[in-house]
Amino acid sequence: MHTRFMPRLFLLAACSLGPASASAADWMQFGYDAAHTGNNTAEAAVSASNVAQFIKLYQTTLAASVDSAPVYRSNVVTPSGTKNLLFALSESGRLMAIDAATGAEVWFKTTSGKQPTASSPAIDPGGLFVYSYGIDGKVHKYQIGNGTEVMTGGWPQVVTLKPDVEKGASGLTIATSATTTYLYSVTDGYIGDGGDYQGHLSTINLANGTQTIFNTLCSDQTIHFALNGTPGVNDCASKQSGIWGRGGAAFSSVLNRVYIATGNGPFNANVHGFNWADSVVALAPNGAGNSGTPLDSYTPSSYAGLQGADADLGSTSLALLPPLTGSLYLHVGAMVGKDACVRLINLDNMSGSSEAGHVGGELQQQGLPTTSNCTNGNNADSSHRAFAQPAVWTATDGSSWVFIAVGSGVFAYHLNIDGGGHPTLVSTWSKTGASTSPVIANGVLYHIGICSGSPCVIARNPADGTQLWASEHLGSVHWNSPIMVNGKVFVADKSAKLWAFGLASPSIHVVTPSAGANGSMTPSVPQNVNDGATTTFTVSSFANYAIGTVTGCGGHLAGNTYTTGAITSDCTVSATFVANDVIFRNGFDP
Repeated sequence: MHTRFMPRLFLLAACSLGPASASAADWMQFGYDAAHTGNNTAEAAVSASNVAQFIKLYQTTLAASVDSAPVYRSNVVTPSGTKNLLFALSESGRLMAIDAATGAEVWFKTTSGKQPTASSPAIDPGGLFVYSYGIDGKVHKYQIGNGTEVMTGGWPQVVTLKPDVEKGASGLTIATSATTTYLYSVTDGYIGDGGDYQGHLSTINLANGTQTIFNTLCSDQTIHFALNGTPGVNDCASKQSGIWGRGGAAFSSVLNRVYIATGNGPFNANVHGFNWADSVVALAPNGAGNSGTPLDSYTPSSYAGLQGADADLGSTSLALLPPLTGSLYLHVGAMVGKDACVRLINLDNMSGSSEAGHVGGELQQQGLPTTSNCTNGNNADSSHRAFAQPAVWTATDGSSWVFIAVGSGVFAYHLNIDGGGHPTLVSTWSKTGASTSPVIANGVLYHIGICSGSPCVIARNPADGTQLWASEHLGSVHWNSPIMVNGKVFVADKSAKLWAFGLASPSIHVVTPSAGANGSMTPSVPQNVNDGATTTFTVSSFANYAIGTVTGCGGHLAGNTYTTGAITSDCTVSATFVANDVIFRNGFDP
């Protein structure tokens, strides 16, 4: 029997192991976007210059343990006011809407069935609904502000008829092609790889609720298989192939294709069969192939060794790199397997044979720096096997980077194009310590790593790996990974804790204007002022009156503008006014 297990970053109990940006951004699905790059391109508040100032904003206890990454939507109207909300799915199937400012639960929904799940929810582009895998084998649709479930239009959508042996463990993906938006849900198996399961992609058209199914085994049948059904009728004789990557399906908006990567099970597509284990397959945006065959595919020549060693090609999702300039191959992807092999694939012709079902054809394959090669499928021990989703980054100089996290550390590669136009991934730096799926925001790389033997969030310079900041120790983690949005890092751990880190908010002091009779001050209402800042008031007298005195808050008057000193506590600015004849008498009478 195969075993499928990523060694945990040990339990904490037994360890050996601010301000928002000017315009609110969102983190709507696992890995930030439909390609799961992990790169938040909208971040502006935090950079390498100030991330070292991060503090813990809060740490709160959740109602249930989470083994995945949350998602985030800003400015959601809820019954208790407009809030920025996090959405996290617990292992036991509890979807929690959480106030990102405080960590308090705003609403929740539960499903029942076999557990655990490590899926992440996804939010539709319009921000009206949040979708979540249910441990009942269905994807559920909820109103984002109050959790009311949509029960019309085909919802909830069945994505497996075998929830006791097929598991929804990857993040849901939402992508828009032309004017149609699709939701992608994938399945794998439970630890132990037991039972009659077949990994498959369910693609749901969010406009009309119609669904397309692509089975990685018996792909000529486009149905959800029945548990222990009749092969060729409502089930498949082949079994135990899954789609295991943390991101699930990855969508390329450039190529207008959706990609899934598989592991385990039989492969026979090279002899005109319909089994696609240990392969990357490309499908149309609606999840369809061509008469049961993908639009394109890649399968390494070592597929039999991968199956024999339980060293799945598809232990991660395909990492989609941006289009290349000066390369013979415009569109490439990086596939990192459980065998600790990094493969570079030409996405315009994945096997080099111009059709699906062929073996080999990668542009490059290399073992991680701590391993040997990619020839036998079992060259990596458990600490080097890849399970976390790689992150993809384009540096300010236009270079493309891929960051890979495994149980032994985090590895950085940059894409090099030689004089002949051939692209290769070049190992650039590495850091030791078990790590989970990295993310990037505004030129800073974030990942869960190890600090003094315990899990923590680490921020690094992506160009050289230099550590810029590290959090205090988290609880136990497994598939957990952070998100970074609107100047804050959020991470949930398996100890049912939610953590928020960010820049310290400056202290706010109240400066109160007080105008006496016969004059006014603008603004006329109390002002909130950051600690150490100044503020100004315009002082005006009524007709036949003049400004007498203006005092308070350590300021000075220039003309009719009063500027305070640096504000360090609440204070009052007071103005008095005197009649013009009083000034005349005081100034000229003997």
